[in-house]
Amino acid sequence: MIPNLEPPPICRLGKWNSLFVLSLVSGVLYHPTAARAQTAATKPAPDVIVFTNGDQLTGTLERATGNTFVFKSEIIGEVTVSADKIKELRTGGKFIALKKDEKVTRTSRQPGSITFGNDAITMATTASATPTVIPIKELAYLIDSVTYDKEINTNPGIFHGWQGSLSGGISVIGSTQTGQSYNAGVSLVRLIPSVDFLPPRTRSTVNVLETYGKITQPAIPSVPPIPASETKTSIFHADAEHDKYFTPKFYGLAGLSFDHNYSQGLNFQQIYGIGAGYTLIKTPVQEFDLKADIHYERQNFEPPTADKDLVGSSFTEAYRRILPLKMIFTESGSFITAWNDTNAYSALFAAGLQVPTYKRFSLNVNLIDSYLHEPAFGFKNNSLQFVTGIAYTLK
Repeated sequence: MIPNLEPPPICRLGKWNSLFVLSLVSGVLYHPTAARAQTAATKPAPDVIVFTNGDQLTGTLERATGNTFVFKSEIIGEVTVSADKIKELRTGGKFIALKKDEKVTRTSRQPGSITFGNDAITMATTASATPTVIPIKELAYLIDSVTYDKEINTNPGIFHGWQGSLSGGISVIGSTQTGQSYNAGVSLVRLIPSVDFLPPRTRSTVNVLETYGKITQPAIPSVPPIPASETKTSIFHADAEHDKYFTPKFYGLAGLSFDHNYSQGLNFQQIYGIGAGYTLIKTPVQEFDLKADIHYERQNFEPPTADKDLVGSSFTEAYRRILPLKMIFTESGSFITAWNDTNAYSALFAAGLQVPTYKRFSLNVNLIDSYLHEPAFGFKNNSLQFVTGIAYTLK
């Protein structure tokens, strides 16, 4: 006879009692109220601004530029407060302070916690027992340590930080004459650092614009008869430039440009040059630059007997302004001269207006004027374009 190995009922009940006690203890330990209390204990206290009139605002200090602090509150969002309106500011974040005229380099900087009061910033770091006091009139930037490491100390990849827009337009004719006209453009800019409150280190730009059109007309048996004809337009421009800043306003540059203009008999023009530029005006709403270079230029015409190899210089001005309703106006002009053939000069002027319409979409209106002093034989010097289309902002 096989003995009964099953434990007695009391043993089985004891086992379930043990499981019940463990479950009860776990439920108490991980009760939502206890979990919330634990989270609240580890959550850092919010930053606080005490205004000169006694009011207070809690939130997060994001940065400071000169005597202006940018503070984000969950209630009213992002606000900008001047230092003369602040009696005291306390923050638990880690920041790096840069003084005016201080050159920003890729060196290790010790972040610290800061307070503001009596028109001065007091920074305490673990590396120094004595806090550092910086008068607000000497402060250039106050940057959180994460942003500083990302924008200053790291090497961003080639695809990082590009901003700009893509644009395009089409026009179709369908009658005795049939035709189509297309335009497409790409405008990209990459700033390092990518935030506008830090002094620039490098800037890269890429611009491409193509306008193509064709009108076809069959033979018409009128008196006198009209022969069949075909008219084609093809105008292409592309340029790229890389700027290296030596000061916040002065920079060296290397650039290239390519042009094709069927309306001027220009098969292909290529320019490669180096030079320098200077930013005369730079504010949150406008920027004005002047540039000059020395370059090699190659022009291929139709017929090819008019081809030219030139050494010359380009003198360029560029202006950008943000208008009301977030409209953007851009304007640029270049005079291109050749030192080994003073008659082979040219000029390029462009003006554009970008009008926001819906989310990232906008209406683009552009005027482009290209001038060649010595075009191909039988072609006009001037080529004027009026281009409209829809643009999509990438960022």
